[in-house]
Amino acid sequence: MNLPALQVAFQALSSLAIAGGFLYTARQFLNYRKAQHFANFSKLVELQMHLREMRVTDPTLAEVYRHDVADMTSQREIREHFFNLMQLSVFEIVWFGHQNGQIPDDYFRSWEIRMREIASEKSFRAMMATNRMKIMHDPFQKYVLEMVRNTPDSASHHS
Repeated sequence: MNLPALQVAFQALSSLAIAGGFLYTARQFLNYRKAQHFANFSKLVELQMHLREMRVTDPTLAEVYRHDVADMTSQREIREHFFNLMQLSVFEIVWFGHQNGQIPDDYFRSWEIRMREIASEKSFRAMMATNRMKIMHDPFQKYVLEMVRNTPDSASHHS
């Protein structure tokens, strides 16, 4: 191989290495952006969960938004309602992470199995059946409603 051909080969090789570096950097940037999106989503859901936690700790705070407690007759009902919403918040983070490739399938399936057990409970079903405000990602709410529809209630498990 003569010298000019060798120079062209090395230039081509170095150009490919630079292009590969750019592609790697672009991929890293996209992965970072995806992880940051998941972190931001998680933080917002955690903040919402904290507001729910405050209502579990002090059910009188639920009365700030009358619609949230319209037909509840006891502090226990209020606590159960917001406790179930807290559990749902954690699952929403897992669900969203799975949807965005941040949570592996096997871990998500473990959560899904346990959430079906929770979805069979009377208090959870009652919480989902109300028209009270439930701040959730719309596709997640649709997913949970479908899960509840397809999960027998715990009373039918014990009969």
